[in-house]
Amino acid sequence: MTPVNSTSAAVSTSLLEDFSLEMTGKDVPKLEEARDTIPQGTRINVTFLGNEDLRMRLDAARTVKRLGFVPVPHFSARRLGSRADFEQFLTGLRTDGTCDNVFAVGGDPARPEGPYEDSLSLIESGLLQEYGVRHVGIGGYPEGHPAIPGDVLWSVLRDKDAALAAQGLDGSVITQFGFDVDPVLTWIERVRAEGIALPVRIGVPGPAGVRRLMGYAARFGVGTSASIAKKYGLSLTNLMGTAGPDRFLHALAEGYDPARHGEVKIHFYTFGGLKATSEWINRFRKEALA
Repeated sequence: MTPVNSTSAAVSTSLLEDFSLEMTGKDVPKLEEARDTIPQGTRINVTFLGNEDLRMRLDAARTVKRLGFVPVPHFSARRLGSRADFEQFLTGLRTDGTCDNVFAVGGDPARPEGPYEDSLSLIESGLLQEYGVRHVGIGGYPEGHPAIPGDVLWSVLRDKDAALAAQGLDGSVITQFGFDVDPVLTWIERVRAEGIALPVRIGVPGPAGVRRLMGYAARFGVGTSASIAKKYGLSLTNLMGTAGPDRFLHALAEGYDPARHGEVKIHFYTFGGLKATSEWINRFRKEALA
Protein backbone atom coordinates (compact mmCIF):
# COMPACT_ATOMS: atom_id res chain seq x y z
CA MET A 1 0.00 0.00 0.00
CA THR A 2 1.39 3.42 -0.92
CA PRO A 3 1.98 5.54 2.22
CA VAL A 4 -0.38 8.52 2.41
CA ASN A 5 -1.19 11.21 4.93
CA SER A 6 -4.36 11.03 7.01
CA THR A 7 -6.10 13.78 5.04
CA SER A 8 -5.54 11.96 1.74
CA ALA A 9 -6.77 8.72 3.29
CA ALA A 10 -9.93 10.39 4.57
CA VAL A 11 -10.69 11.97 1.21
CA SER A 12 -9.88 8.73 -0.61
CA THR A 13 -12.43 6.82 1.45
CA SER A 14 -15.03 9.61 1.29
CA LEU A 15 -14.86 9.49 -2.51
CA LEU A 16 -15.76 5.79 -2.23
CA GLU A 17 -18.81 6.27 -0.03
CA ASP A 18 -21.21 5.97 -2.97
CA PHE A 19 -19.19 4.20 -5.67
CA SER A 20 -20.82 2.44 -8.61
CA LEU A 21 -19.91 -0.72 -10.50
CA GLU A 22 -20.35 -2.06 -14.01
CA MET A 23 -21.39 -5.50 -15.23
CA THR A 24 -22.49 -7.15 -18.46
CA GLY A 25 -25.65 -9.11 -19.06
CA LYS A 26 -23.59 -12.31 -18.79
CA ASP A 27 -22.27 -11.41 -15.33
CA VAL A 28 -25.38 -12.42 -13.35
CA PRO A 29 -23.70 -15.49 -11.77
CA LYS A 30 -20.67 -13.32 -10.88
CA LEU A 31 -22.95 -10.75 -9.24
CA GLU A 32 -24.62 -13.50 -7.21
CA GLU A 33 -21.16 -14.61 -6.09
CA ALA A 34 -20.09 -11.08 -5.13
CA ARG A 35 -23.37 -9.96 -3.54
CA ASP A 36 -22.18 -10.11 0.09
CA THR A 37 -19.12 -7.96 -0.62
CA ILE A 38 -21.08 -5.07 -2.20
CA PRO A 39 -22.95 -2.53 -0.04
CA GLN A 40 -26.73 -2.59 -0.41
CA GLY A 41 -27.99 0.29 -2.54
CA THR A 42 -24.88 0.37 -4.74
CA ARG A 43 -25.56 1.54 -8.28
CA ILE A 44 -24.67 -1.19 -10.78
CA ASN A 45 -24.57 -0.34 -14.47
CA VAL A 46 -25.61 -3.07 -16.92
CA THR A 47 -23.92 -2.67 -20.29
CA PHE A 48 -25.58 -2.95 -23.71
CA LEU A 49 -23.29 -5.21 -25.77
CA GLY A 50 -23.81 -6.47 -29.29
CA ASN A 51 -23.48 -10.12 -28.27
CA GLU A 52 -26.29 -9.94 -25.71
CA ASP A 53 -30.05 -9.88 -26.26
CA LEU A 54 -32.98 -8.13 -24.65
CA ARG A 55 -33.78 -11.02 -22.34
CA MET A 56 -30.24 -11.05 -20.93
CA ARG A 57 -30.29 -7.29 -20.35
CA LEU A 58 -33.66 -7.36 -18.61
CA ASP A 59 -32.68 -10.41 -16.53
CA ALA A 60 -29.50 -8.68 -15.41
CA ALA A 61 -31.30 -5.49 -14.36
CA ARG A 62 -33.91 -7.57 -12.57
CA THR A 63 -31.21 -9.48 -10.68
CA VAL A 64 -29.46 -6.27 -9.65
CA LYS A 65 -32.71 -5.03 -8.12
CA ARG A 66 -33.54 -8.37 -6.47
CA LEU A 67 -30.17 -8.44 -4.73
CA GLY A 68 -30.76 -5.00 -3.20
CA PHE A 69 -28.73 -2.85 -5.58
CA VAL A 70 -29.77 -0.04 -7.93
CA PRO A 71 -29.86 -1.14 -11.58
CA VAL A 72 -28.61 1.30 -14.20
CA PRO A 73 -29.29 -0.34 -17.58
CA HIS A 74 -27.47 1.05 -20.60
CA PHE A 75 -28.96 2.10 -23.91
CA SER A 76 -26.61 1.95 -26.89
CA ALA A 77 -28.19 4.36 -29.37
CA ARG A 78 -26.61 3.03 -32.55
CA ARG A 79 -27.42 -0.57 -31.62
CA LEU A 80 -31.17 0.10 -31.39
CA GLY A 81 -32.68 -1.10 -34.65
CA SER A 82 -35.93 0.85 -34.37
CA ARG A 83 -38.14 2.97 -32.17
CA ALA A 84 -40.04 -0.23 -31.42
CA ASP A 85 -36.84 -1.85 -30.09
CA PHE A 86 -36.24 1.16 -27.86
CA GLU A 87 -39.80 1.06 -26.52
CA GLN A 88 -39.70 -2.71 -26.03
CA PHE A 89 -36.65 -2.36 -23.78
CA LEU A 90 -38.23 0.55 -21.90
CA THR A 91 -41.46 -1.38 -21.47
CA GLY A 92 -39.60 -4.34 -19.99
CA LEU A 93 -37.70 -2.11 -17.60
CA ARG A 94 -40.86 -0.30 -16.51
CA THR A 95 -42.68 -3.60 -15.94
CA ASP A 96 -39.79 -4.83 -13.77
CA GLY A 97 -39.45 -1.55 -11.88
CA THR A 98 -35.89 -1.10 -13.12
CA CYS A 99 -36.31 1.99 -15.29
CA ASP A 100 -35.63 4.82 -12.81
CA ASN A 101 -31.93 5.12 -13.66
CA VAL A 102 -30.37 4.53 -17.07
CA PHE A 103 -27.16 5.32 -18.93
CA ALA A 104 -27.27 6.55 -22.54
CA VAL A 105 -24.30 6.11 -24.87
CA GLY A 106 -23.77 6.26 -28.62
CA GLY A 107 -22.25 2.80 -28.82
CA ASP A 108 -19.57 1.09 -30.88
CA PRO A 109 -21.15 0.75 -34.36
CA ALA A 110 -19.83 3.37 -36.76
CA ARG A 111 -23.26 3.56 -38.42
CA PRO A 112 -26.61 3.48 -36.63
CA GLU A 113 -28.58 0.26 -36.97
CA GLY A 114 -31.78 2.29 -36.59
CA PRO A 115 -33.03 5.86 -36.16
CA TYR A 116 -30.81 6.86 -33.21
CA GLU A 117 -27.44 8.33 -34.09
CA ASP A 118 -26.24 9.16 -30.58
CA SER A 119 -27.25 9.39 -26.93
CA LEU A 120 -28.56 12.92 -27.45
CA SER A 121 -31.18 11.55 -29.84
CA LEU A 122 -32.35 9.14 -27.13
CA ILE A 123 -32.73 11.96 -24.61
CA GLU A 124 -34.51 14.23 -27.08
CA SER A 125 -36.91 11.45 -28.17
CA GLY A 126 -39.04 12.10 -25.09
CA LEU A 127 -39.44 8.36 -24.54
CA LEU A 128 -37.22 8.10 -21.49
CA GLN A 129 -39.42 10.17 -19.19
CA GLU A 130 -42.56 8.79 -20.86
CA TYR A 131 -41.58 5.34 -19.58
CA GLY A 132 -40.64 6.52 -16.09
CA VAL A 133 -36.92 7.21 -16.34
CA ARG A 134 -35.85 9.84 -13.80
CA HIS A 135 -32.06 9.89 -14.02
CA VAL A 136 -29.86 9.60 -17.12
CA GLY A 137 -26.11 9.04 -17.05
CA ILE A 138 -24.03 10.27 -19.99
CA GLY A 139 -20.42 9.70 -20.98
CA GLY A 140 -17.42 11.97 -20.53
CA TYR A 141 -13.95 11.68 -22.09
CA PRO A 142 -11.13 13.42 -20.18
CA GLU A 143 -8.52 12.10 -22.64
CA GLY A 144 -10.66 12.49 -25.72
CA HIS A 145 -12.29 9.89 -27.94
CA PRO A 146 -10.46 8.02 -30.72
CA ALA A 147 -13.27 8.68 -33.22
CA ILE A 148 -14.68 12.06 -32.12
CA PRO A 149 -12.87 15.45 -32.31
CA GLY A 150 -12.43 17.29 -29.03
CA ASP A 151 -14.53 20.31 -29.97
CA VAL A 152 -17.39 18.00 -30.92
CA LEU A 153 -17.17 16.20 -27.57
CA TRP A 154 -17.53 19.50 -25.72
CA SER A 155 -20.40 20.63 -27.93
CA VAL A 156 -22.40 17.43 -27.45
CA LEU A 157 -21.74 17.43 -23.70
CA ARG A 158 -23.24 20.92 -23.47
CA ASP A 159 -26.14 19.83 -25.68
CA LYS A 160 -26.88 16.77 -23.55
CA ASP A 161 -26.74 18.79 -20.35
CA ALA A 162 -29.25 21.25 -21.85
CA ALA A 163 -31.45 18.45 -23.19
CA LEU A 164 -31.64 16.74 -19.80
CA ALA A 165 -32.72 20.00 -18.20
CA ALA A 166 -35.28 20.64 -20.95
CA GLN A 167 -36.74 17.15 -20.51
CA GLY A 168 -36.90 17.51 -16.73
CA LEU A 169 -34.46 14.64 -16.18
CA ASP A 170 -31.76 14.40 -13.53
CA GLY A 171 -28.36 13.46 -14.86
CA SER A 172 -24.73 12.67 -14.15
CA VAL A 173 -21.56 12.04 -16.11
CA ILE A 174 -19.50 8.84 -16.02
CA THR A 175 -16.03 9.28 -17.48
CA GLN A 176 -13.99 6.88 -19.53
CA PHE A 177 -11.33 5.26 -17.36
CA GLY A 178 -7.75 6.47 -17.32
CA PHE A 179 -4.46 5.99 -15.50
CA ASP A 180 -3.52 9.63 -14.97
CA VAL A 181 -5.38 11.85 -12.52
CA ASP A 182 -4.15 15.17 -13.92
CA PRO A 183 -6.15 15.21 -17.19
CA VAL A 184 -9.23 14.02 -15.31
CA LEU A 185 -9.19 16.89 -12.82
CA THR A 186 -8.33 19.40 -15.56
CA TRP A 187 -11.27 18.11 -17.60
CA ILE A 188 -13.68 18.41 -14.65
CA GLU A 189 -12.59 22.01 -14.11
CA ARG A 190 -13.42 22.71 -17.75
CA VAL A 191 -16.80 21.00 -17.30
CA ARG A 192 -17.59 23.39 -14.46
CA ALA A 193 -16.28 26.36 -16.46
CA GLU A 194 -18.71 25.38 -19.23
CA GLY A 195 -21.53 25.81 -16.71
CA ILE A 196 -22.25 22.09 -16.42
CA ALA A 197 -23.07 21.25 -12.81
CA LEU A 198 -23.92 17.54 -13.27
CA PRO A 199 -22.31 15.20 -10.72
CA VAL A 200 -19.30 13.40 -12.18
CA ARG A 201 -18.41 9.78 -11.58
CA ILE A 202 -14.75 9.25 -12.42
CA GLY A 203 -14.19 5.98 -14.25
CA VAL A 204 -11.55 3.84 -12.56
CA PRO A 205 -10.41 0.32 -13.55
CA GLY A 206 -10.84 -2.23 -10.82
CA PRO A 207 -7.84 -4.48 -10.14
CA ALA A 208 -7.02 -6.52 -13.23
CA GLY A 209 -4.20 -8.07 -15.20
CA VAL A 210 -1.80 -5.59 -16.76
CA ARG A 211 -2.21 -7.13 -20.21
CA ARG A 212 -5.99 -6.77 -20.00
CA LEU A 213 -5.75 -3.17 -18.80
CA MET A 214 -3.38 -2.29 -21.63
CA GLY A 215 -5.72 -3.91 -24.13
CA TYR A 216 -8.70 -1.87 -22.99
CA ALA A 217 -6.57 1.29 -22.91
CA ALA A 218 -5.52 0.77 -26.54
CA ARG A 219 -9.12 0.18 -27.56
CA PHE A 220 -10.42 3.35 -25.92
CA GLY A 221 -7.51 5.71 -26.64
CA VAL A 222 -6.35 5.94 -23.03
CA GLY A 223 -2.80 7.18 -22.46
CA THR A 224 -0.28 4.56 -21.32
CA SER A 225 3.10 6.24 -21.77
CA ALA A 226 5.98 4.99 -19.64
CA SER A 227 5.62 7.94 -17.25
CA ILE A 228 1.86 7.44 -16.87
CA ALA A 229 2.30 3.71 -16.35
CA LYS A 230 4.90 4.29 -13.65
CA LYS A 231 2.69 6.86 -11.92
CA TYR A 232 -0.25 4.43 -11.88
CA GLY A 233 1.83 1.43 -10.86
CA LEU A 234 1.63 -0.52 -14.10
CA SER A 235 4.65 -2.67 -14.98
CA LEU A 236 5.06 -2.61 -18.75
CA THR A 237 7.80 -5.22 -18.42
CA ASN A 238 5.54 -7.66 -16.59
CA LEU A 239 2.32 -7.97 -18.53
CA MET A 240 1.45 -11.09 -16.54
CA GLY A 241 1.17 -9.03 -13.36
CA THR A 242 -1.88 -7.26 -11.94
CA ALA A 243 -2.52 -3.66 -10.94
CA GLY A 244 -5.09 -1.83 -8.85
CA PRO A 245 -6.01 1.87 -8.68
CA ASP A 246 -4.44 2.54 -5.23
CA ARG A 247 -2.09 5.26 -6.43
CA PHE A 248 -4.71 6.78 -8.72
CA LEU A 249 -7.24 7.17 -5.90
CA HIS A 250 -4.69 8.65 -3.51
CA ALA A 251 -3.57 11.13 -6.17
CA LEU A 252 -7.19 11.96 -6.89
CA ALA A 253 -7.82 12.62 -3.20
CA GLU A 254 -4.82 14.94 -3.02
CA GLY A 255 -5.90 16.94 -6.08
CA TYR A 256 -9.66 16.98 -5.53
CA ASP A 257 -11.12 20.33 -4.46
CA PRO A 258 -14.93 20.39 -4.04
CA ALA A 259 -14.95 24.15 -4.68
CA ARG A 260 -13.37 23.66 -8.13
CA HIS A 261 -14.55 20.21 -9.09
CA GLY A 262 -18.04 20.01 -7.59
CA GLU A 263 -19.69 16.68 -6.77
CA VAL A 264 -17.40 13.77 -7.65
CA LYS A 265 -17.81 10.03 -7.07
CA ILE A 266 -16.12 6.88 -8.38
CA HIS A 267 -17.33 4.41 -11.00
CA PHE A 268 -15.45 1.12 -11.25
CA TYR A 269 -15.00 -0.71 -14.54
CA THR A 270 -14.80 -4.31 -13.36
CA PHE A 271 -12.27 -5.59 -15.87
CA GLY A 272 -10.94 -8.08 -13.32
CA GLY A 273 -14.35 -9.21 -12.11
CA LEU A 274 -17.09 -7.95 -9.78
CA LYS A 275 -15.95 -9.85 -6.70
CA ALA A 276 -12.27 -8.97 -7.13
CA THR A 277 -13.22 -5.30 -7.51
CA SER A 278 -15.59 -5.16 -4.53
CA GLU A 279 -13.15 -7.05 -2.30
CA TRP A 280 -10.38 -4.67 -3.36
CA ILE A 281 -12.57 -1.65 -2.47
CA ASN A 282 -13.31 -3.05 0.98
CA ARG A 283 -9.63 -3.75 1.59
CA PHE A 284 -8.56 -0.33 0.30
CA ARG A 285 -10.97 1.48 2.62
CA LYS A 286 -9.85 -0.51 5.65
CA GLU A 287 -6.15 -0.01 4.93
CA ALA A 288 -6.57 3.71 4.17
CA LEU A 289 -8.20 4.28 7.55
CA ALA A 290 -5.87 2.01 9.53
